[in-house]
Amino acid sequence: MMKTRPMAFMRGLTFPGGQQPEIQGAEIYLRYPRFADFASWAKLRSESREFLSKWEPVWADDELTRGAFRRRIKRYHKETRLDSAYIFFVFRRSDDTLMGGVTLSNVRRGVTQCCALGYWIGVRFARQGYMQDALRALIPFVFKTLGLHRIEAACLPENEPSRNLLAKIGFRVEGVAKNYLLINGEWKDHVLLALLEDEALRK
Repeated sequence: MMKTRPMAFMRGLTFPGGQQPEIQGAEIYLRYPRFADFASWAKLRSESREFLSKWEPVWADDELTRGAFRRRIKRYHKETRLDSAYIFFVFRRSDDTLMGGVTLSNVRRGVTQCCALGYWIGVRFARQGYMQDALRALIPFVFKTLGLHRIEAACLPENEPSRNLLAKIGFRVEGVAKNYLLINGEWKDHVLLALLEDEALRK
């Protein structure tokens, strides 16, 4: 869970409602990516490429280069300043090991107050409960700090681990979108899920 004193966990880059958060879970913590994370990020992504590629868009030729990572971090900061996306890396609390990432993208305000959830985890850390811990910790940040009303998620129908994970933290299936996202070079159907603020607060 997030710490109960809001400003105690905030430092650095500004965002609506405060500054950069560090969000604590039971065995993990989430914080914004930094340039200094490049080596551990590149190593984890490289060793997990076969595991991740079937769930993600095609990687660019320079995907794992320092220059591409620097551009990625700058884009993340810009998106945060614009209140359009919030990106976190997931670390193990016991040894500060980078294990994956979570993205809150396509933030919509006005009458919608919604965002899209995406996440990835390195092959060494998959199916050990770390991502469930991370998403449970992040939900209060979405609803209480960002003030959103709804979190949306989409996953491939055959990605049973991801669907089960979302179900465990309260997401419900709303339907199927045909040819929804370009994944690994092919347009793929996706199961659409959502979690509403009042549903999360009841748990």
